[in-house]
Amino acid sequence: MGRRGGWGGGADGGAGNRVEAVPLSTPRPWLTSYADGVPDDIDAPTGSLYDLVRASVHAYPRNAALEFFGRTTTYADLGEQIERAAEGLRLLGVQKGDTVAIVLPNCPQHIVAFYAVLRLGGIVVEHNPLYTPRELRHQFEDHGAKVAIAWNNVVETLQAFPEDIEIRSIVSVDVTRAMPFLTRAALRLPVDKARSSRAALTTSVRGTTPWERVVGAEPIDEHIIAPEVSDVALIQYTSGTTGNPKGATLTHANLLANAAQARAWVPAIERGRAVVYAVLPMFHAYGLTLCLTFAMSMGARLVLFPKPDPDLILDVVAKRPATFLPAVPPIIQRLTMVAEQRGVSLEGIAISISGAMALSSAVVEPWEAKTGGYLVEGYGLSECSPVLMANPVAPNRRAGTVGLPLPSTEARVVDPDEPTTDVAPGEEGELIVRGPQVFSGYWKKPDETDAVFVAADDGGLPWFRTGDIVTIDGDGFVRIVDRIKELIITGGFNVSPTEVEDALRRHPSVEDVAVVGLPDEHSGERVVAAVVLADGSTLDEAALRAFVRDELTPYKVPKHVVAVDELPKSQIGKTLRRVVRQNLLAE
Repeated sequence: MGRRGGWGGGADGGAGNRVEAVPLSTPRPWLTSYADGVPDDIDAPTGSLYDLVRASVHAYPRNAALEFFGRTTTYADLGEQIERAAEGLRLLGVQKGDTVAIVLPNCPQHIVAFYAVLRLGGIVVEHNPLYTPRELRHQFEDHGAKVAIAWNNVVETLQAFPEDIEIRSIVSVDVTRAMPFLTRAALRLPVDKARSSRAALTTSVRGTTPWERVVGAEPIDEHIIAPEVSDVALIQYTSGTTGNPKGATLTHANLLANAAQARAWVPAIERGRAVVYAVLPMFHAYGLTLCLTFAMSMGARLVLFPKPDPDLILDVVAKRPATFLPAVPPIIQRLTMVAEQRGVSLEGIAISISGAMALSSAVVEPWEAKTGGYLVEGYGLSECSPVLMANPVAPNRRAGTVGLPLPSTEARVVDPDEPTTDVAPGEEGELIVRGPQVFSGYWKKPDETDAVFVAADDGGLPWFRTGDIVTIDGDGFVRIVDRIKELIITGGFNVSPTEVEDALRRHPSVEDVAVVGLPDEHSGERVVAAVVLADGSTLDEAALRAFVRDELTPYKVPKHVVAVDELPKSQIGKTLRRVVRQNLLAE
């Protein structure tokens, strides 16, 4: 395709020395399908994520870095806030290697907090701020963070944790302080119904340190040692390939590499001029990489939305269309529909990337017709920082596939029962991958880590088992066929069936339960529970859903609950969720 030319600049966003990429050993037939200007490989990452944003601060000091409800923050101001917040956190006792919890929606303070923790060599742990107390407690028990930077609406939840969860300092963030004054006076940020009675305009919570005090410190001493490329930067909670959520540990190298791979994939986007919409939550791996790291490395204007409200998004589109829009199909569908209703033109949205669930041509065709740009599907997992593959941003994109492995990424299709044995070309098998974006393991879970890796026979890095059944065609395009794992993906969010089942079992009317995902045209999958009722009980679907709503975030609550006489079991008594799913589909 005559696509040589490559990507110039290291993975640190232009700062530091270039390190030549190591040639890969396995065949990569997909390279001939890459778009013009996309290189085969990226350079090995150097420096840290802090260096990544610092390079943009130095290159584009007067450019708008962040936009939030119309209020902008320049790169120079962002850099200063990060330096001051880093010192404020240091005074609270944060040291290199400490885990620091961030429990925030999309807002400017989230960006500052993320990079300030990393400046100190700390490890960021991202959390969904709408999680229930039980969900948050499980994660805090696991990572053990002593300092939390939290939205003031959830501070009371953290304060109510039992004493065995020792949080030394809670920094209370009033996200509305980053809005223009008139917006602040009129707007309430989204909260779930269980918390809707709490005011969103409070400035701090008793017994906490207000964010303004942290970011009001003097800039950190430049001689304080910054993190190294091999240090752990982030713990990203995921259900992994099976079971309850666990923390994927991602290094600076992993996240730098994935940001560089994203930059390499879209060479047409010009540094210092891009407009990126953060409509995806930044506590999610997808939103984190393409907004918190990729956008900042590009010197882009990152427009922050606290929720994917189509009216809020279209208000900005009318003034400044996105150069780059990461999203999921339901958001794209909703934007297309509301834009049509409001008469807002989508023309000028150049590149849109869809992930986390299948993308149909029924979504792509009207979007591309109205924007004049591209909408392509990608694929990834939290364990992979998260992006592994994407369709080329070019006419040869292929609907129904998740595209091609990114530069410096290797992929094989193997027998799920013998993961060292490749299947014949074009046949179905489990996708295994390796590359600079692939994590090294789960936080303090060596057994779970060992279970997802396969040793390499060439002496290189081990292969990560994705748990997805795929085919790879002759041009290198990957098609997802099925999932070995029983994870449910609804609206782009992962739901562990085990977690939902545990919550339902606590209801006295439930004797046994199996939770599965069934196809849904709007969210990809919907959560459905099949329950065996206790003797003398009758099904009250509304009561069961209300019961678990106090323990589970809304997208995990089953959309439907059906009563069954019994659940199919294996010879060792394990519930066969795949059979449950087949039975429900048949009915």
